Amino acid sequence: MNPVDKWIQLETRRQFFSQAGKGLGVAALTSLLGQELPADDASQPAGGVLGAGHFPARAKRVIWLFMAGAPSQLDTYDYKPGMQEWFDEDLPPSVRKGQRLTTMTASQARFPIAPSMFKFPRQGECGKHVSELLPRIGSMADDLAFIHTMWTEAINHDPAITYIQTGAQIPGKPTLGSWISYGLGSLNRNLPEFIVMNCEPRGQALYSRLWGSGFLPSSHAGVAFRDTGDPVLYLSNPGGVDQKTRRLMLDRLQAMNRNVYAQLGDPETQTRISQYEMAFRMQSSVPELVDASDEPQHVLDMYGGDVKKPGTFAANCLLARRMAERGVRFVQIFHRGWDHHNSLPTNIRRQTKEIDQPAWALVQDLKQRGLLEDTLVISGGEFGRTIYSQGTLTKTNYGRDHHPKCYSVWLAGGGIRGGSTHGETDDFSYNIARDPVHIRDLNATILHQMGIDHERFTVKHRGLDERLTGVQEKSRIVKEII
Repeated sequence: MNPVDKWIQLETRRQFFSQAGKGLGVAALTSLLGQELPADDASQPAGGVLGAGHFPARAKRVIWLFMAGAPSQLDTYDYKPGMQEWFDEDLPPSVRKGQRLTTMTASQARFPIAPSMFKFPRQGECGKHVSELLPRIGSMADDLAFIHTMWTEAINHDPAITYIQTGAQIPGKPTLGSWISYGLGSLNRNLPEFIVMNCEPRGQALYSRLWGSGFLPSSHAGVAFRDTGDPVLYLSNPGGVDQKTRRLMLDRLQAMNRNVYAQLGDPETQTRISQYEMAFRMQSSVPELVDASDEPQHVLDMYGGDVKKPGTFAANCLLARRMAERGVRFVQIFHRGWDHHNSLPTNIRRQTKEIDQPAWALVQDLKQRGLLEDTLVISGGEFGRTIYSQGTLTKTNYGRDHHPKCYSVWLAGGGIRGGSTHGETDDFSYNIARDPVHIRDLNATILHQMGIDHERFTVKHRGLDERLTGVQEKSRIVKEII
């Protein structure tokens, strides 16, 4: 049920007005519904339930580059040179500490240590060691804040991705983008507040609930853009229907929906009205957004040779920058294929080649346009990988199993302190040595940069004051990287 229903506990509009004299007026309902009540001027921003937030924000928008499948921190950002001496030695029980294993390696006779075969040159004035696989990302180390001590309780992909997206391993709760959309509203009502782009299919399946709105109004769910046909399903009018006819149809439909709302008072009816209007406006705004023909050649060159291929990470990064320019509040790009249980050296070379230049270009493009100051960019996956090899280990080939106890992410812009590194793992990148950061802490920090106090941002649902970072769990802001 919609949380607004829970708050006012009304079944009909008549019941609302019968209780309005008890202290809840029309203005309060308008505030609760946020942007569900259509504004007269659709070109103006529409606020969410928090208005401008709890305190001044450092970031207005978020771009999350989600590496689905879990990249190996050992081969990208968490430099462990001492492991070279441990090649093919068994992982000591004192390091493993009886930690949970997946069924894919629990039956292995031994757990041979597989040091990364890649070099880690120092990068930037901060001297950060970054894998040779990511030379361009490494070159902007002074713009990035690295967290090496991310951790989660989930050890398998679906619950882990669901967890970091929604704050719970069990599906059904709102995602981070939906919470931000609901709380802060729109910067441009001609475009969705929350847009999702999936790169070319490869690896673990992803489900629409990963950008769903859960118990929040459905208008705050992510809108998935496609790389073939209309960017959004049914964006174009069907044959024989022109824009004038479409407008007339929507006006009639809106009148019927308003009649239904007057009788039943279901806020989801208001959501339908607003979404139909949004779809109508998107018929003009989305084609302009996705048409990159106006981009200068030197900008296209920044993103690399794949930028003109729809559905590639490069093309989606360029679109993310265009969305940020136009005020889209939350953009998420899912890049799949990081689940390297075997043949990791071959597979990770392909993966890093696809993301290295476009991710660098996105940050630098935002920076040169003055947008990085208030755009928070995040890159990371759902958990990490093991130091020990899954399957056969050789000097040139190895695989890595899932490892939830420590992994790496990086952040840029939006008030983040560039050139910083937070946390430290043990010599095996198997346990956290200092400064752990739970995935809830990361989400709390993202909300903080957007001007939202994660503890105060709650919605009543089934008798609980639900929040992204959990009802009973304690989370903290990672102030060291701000």
